[in-house]
Amino acid sequence: MSDTEDKPATGDAATAEALAAAAEAAAPAPTAEEELAEVKDRLLRTLAEMENLRQRTRREIEEAQTYGVTRFARELLEVADNLRRAIESVPQGDLPEPLRNLVAGVEMTEKALLATFERHKIRKVQPERGERFDHKLHQAMFEVPTEEVAAGSVAEVLAPGYVIGDRLLRAAMVGVAKAPPAPAETRAAAPEAGELERGRTIDTSA
Repeated sequence: MSDTEDKPATGDAATAEALAAAAEAAAPAPTAEEELAEVKDRLLRTLAEMENLRQRTRREIEEAQTYGVTRFARELLEVADNLRRAIESVPQGDLPEPLRNLVAGVEMTEKALLATFERHKIRKVQPERGERFDHKLHQAMFEVPTEEVAAGSVAEVLAPGYVIGDRLLRAAMVGVAKAPPAPAETRAAAPEAGELERGRTIDTSA
C-alpha cells in the first residue's frame, strides 16, 4: 500500500520538473548585449567594493599610525608638565652659572619633547585669559568671581591641554569666570551715641 501512495507523489514531482524545463526552454535566450550589460554591472560592483576596501584599509592604517601612541603620549604629558614647572620655579634675576646651565638644559629638554610631540601630531592647547570656555578642549576645575573678564570665559589656567590628530588627548584645566555676587543692601545707619530716641521722656525734676 505504501508503494501505491508513493507513486502519485513521484509523478507530481516529475511533472513539476517537466514544466520547469519547458518554461526555461520557452524563455528567450539573453542577447549578447544583455549578457555584456550584466557582466559590466558585476564588474562595476566588484570595483566599487575593492575601492571601498582600499579606502577603509588606508584609513585604518593612518589611524593606527596616528593614534597608536595615544596611551604612551598621555603618560608623557606629566613629564612635560614637570619640565614646565621646573622652569617656572627658577627665581628671576642673576643666577650662578651652574644653575643657568641647568635651567638651559631643562629648557632644551622641554623643547625637544614638544618637537617630538609635533612630529607625532600632538599639539598643545594653551588657553588665554579671557578666552571663551570651550567644553571640547577645556575642563572647568572651579569658578572665579571676577569682573576683569566676561562670565563664562577662562579666568585662570592650571595646566595646558593636548590634542592628538583631531582627538582630545587631555583637556586644559582652567578656572572659569563668573559674575561676582551683587553687593548687599546698605543697612540703615545705627543711631549715633548720645542721640535721644524719639518719644523718650527726659526727667528734669532732679
